[in-house]
Amino acid sequence: MLALLDCPTGLAGNMLLAAVLDLGVPLEVIERPLDQLGLAGRYRLQVQERKSAGLRGVHVQVEPLESEPAHRSWATIAAELRQAPWPDALRHRVLAVFALLAEAEAAVHGIAPEQVHFHEVGAIDALVDVVGVCAGLLQLGISQLICTPPPAGHGQVHSAHGPLPLPAPAVLEIARRQAIPLASAAGFGPGELTTPTGLALAACWASSFGPMPAMLPRQVGVGLGSRSLDRANALRLVLGDPLDPAGAAASPSLATVLVQQAQIDDASAEDLAALADLLRRGGALDVLVQPVSMKKGRLGHSVTVIARPQQAETLRQLWWQHSSTLGLRETLQQRWELQRRQRQLDTPLGPVGVKEALLPDGRWRSKLEHDDLCALAERHGLPLAAVRAIALTALSTHPSEQPC
Repeated sequence: MLALLDCPTGLAGNMLLAAVLDLGVPLEVIERPLDQLGLAGRYRLQVQERKSAGLRGVHVQVEPLESEPAHRSWATIAAELRQAPWPDALRHRVLAVFALLAEAEAAVHGIAPEQVHFHEVGAIDALVDVVGVCAGLLQLGISQLICTPPPAGHGQVHSAHGPLPLPAPAVLEIARRQAIPLASAAGFGPGELTTPTGLALAACWASSFGPMPAMLPRQVGVGLGSRSLDRANALRLVLGDPLDPAGAAASPSLATVLVQQAQIDDASAEDLAALADLLRRGGALDVLVQPVSMKKGRLGHSVTVIARPQQAETLRQLWWQHSSTLGLRETLQQRWELQRRQRQLDTPLGPVGVKEALLPDGRWRSKLEHDDLCALAERHGLPLAAVRAIALTALSTHPSEQPC
């Protein structure tokens, strides 16, 4: 499922949570993981349908039921999240959001991430927003999310540290780290439009930031903000199917990827193979292992991981737990990506997966899934080359230009 997060008046966690609920995600899906985190009875979720400048939508407000919610350190939050009885997909997403917030706050205040004590972010309402949004988006089955550049605001905002300039320092740091474009706040009155929590959620879910792609809209969820503006204070979460414009050139998209790298000289081939497999299963897009000559003439290996930025924290934990490296280099890089999709091809021997990439001239380039070909060869007792020939014949009669 393709999703567009359209945020012309900014982005906040409660607005995104409201849009998720407006799309029909049951409240139980939001509250169950929060109960498992031990937050039952510590907050009240007020969900109302309202209007903003004539536009209907859903407004969500989290009401803490504790008189003075405790400030939580990143170390405390991380431990609680890792111990929660959640599916791995939810745990990884929530950890990624809070890790990004911790790293941004640490950079702003000049301290280590483990020393960060969240005030606004660590309060009950932000935990509800982050956990609820991640649980809701997973429930919706979103495979790709594109976010329009949000305006961040201007002026000042009051915080636990006193007045802060806008855009909020943590918002600017997240945008810098993740290479997120911010729209102009010209025409808006002074005030905060995008919050650190909202931008961290978008950063950890969006594959790219830009205009609406060619898509067939299926559902629209509208989340309303609390501030009164001179226009509708709303964001829209649009679900739909991607479209391939007939005869039109397909432009590659520019995306930001995370590159992690370490040199290791004390691991066996089996250890390196296991590490690479764990990193791939942990969310890495690719893992490269190359032989290198290291200090004192020792032979070692350079291990490089390419991943989405939101997977940084999850992958770091795998490095620390399953490798002997004492340090890990990280950089953000930009790469051009072709539009891709997957489909299943029916052949006389059985189904075979097909990976396809849309070239700039509008043609689809196809590649048969090697593992599927091997499985069919073993099942039917045929040479791999014979199975591939049969599958290629089936592919020629069902070309890639046809709808999947």
